[in-house]
Amino acid sequence: MTQAVDNANFEGTEGTVEYLVWRTSDPTFVALISHGFGEHAMRYQHVAEALVGIGAVVYAPDHLGHGKSDGARAVVTDADHIAVDLHTVADIARRENRGIPVVLVGHSMGGLVATRFAQLYRGELSALVLSGPLLGEHPALALLDMDPIPEIPVDPETLSRDPKVGEAYMADPLIYHGPFARETLEAFKKAMPLVSGGGTLGEQATFWIHGRDDALVPYDTTAAAMPSLRGPQFQEKTYPGAKHEIFNETNSDDVIGDVLTFLKDSGLPTS
Repeated sequence: MTQAVDNANFEGTEGTVEYLVWRTSDPTFVALISHGFGEHAMRYQHVAEALVGIGAVVYAPDHLGHGKSDGARAVVTDADHIAVDLHTVADIARRENRGIPVVLVGHSMGGLVATRFAQLYRGELSALVLSGPLLGEHPALALLDMDPIPEIPVDPETLSRDPKVGEAYMADPLIYHGPFARETLEAFKKAMPLVSGGGTLGEQATFWIHGRDDALVPYDTTAAAMPSLRGPQFQEKTYPGAKHEIFNETNSDDVIGDVLTFLKDSGLPTS
């Protein structure tokens, strides 16, 4: 039975990190959720509840600079720092739920963080899901050649074909609605060669999913980065017409269903 979401915090690499937990009475696996740039963990409540429905206890931090965690808003100084903090959440989850496997779901910037997690902490995950991951030479990195950087915030119309998603995004006070900070873009640029030189995503089952009409993290950009990352149990699926936030798209039920099927087929002890 699903219980009310809990919240807690810890001292991370650069300040206090808040995280949420969706619990169940008898979990069979831990699921970590790593959210994207400018947003926060609570936007994934529907994904967390679906995971709980197949036996997960779900842990999802607000990354540094995001949501209710410390840090300048949407400023990322080092993607690996976020991966280290996410690993702290994983350690907490393992202490609280001993002996069950851990899976990780990362979206966009959170997919970059999840990729670094898989590279830095090999063998710790039983499955990995990357949703529209921020990998490769992202077009936004070209803004670093401009001084000053143009103030171009995320266009809510690029998130989903469902206009209500963009409306809710703009009305959410915990979401950052401003432009990229130079420091953040520099951190993303620094991370790209670390990813490409960091080895494959490992032995765990891996599922890359992406909207084919994603204008924020274009499919082709991510696809160009994938050859060096593919492990022996790598799968991928794209969704024609879907934009960036495929968990909030008009076919989100199908996307989440595909993730649940993947996790079940990967050998996890689901319920």
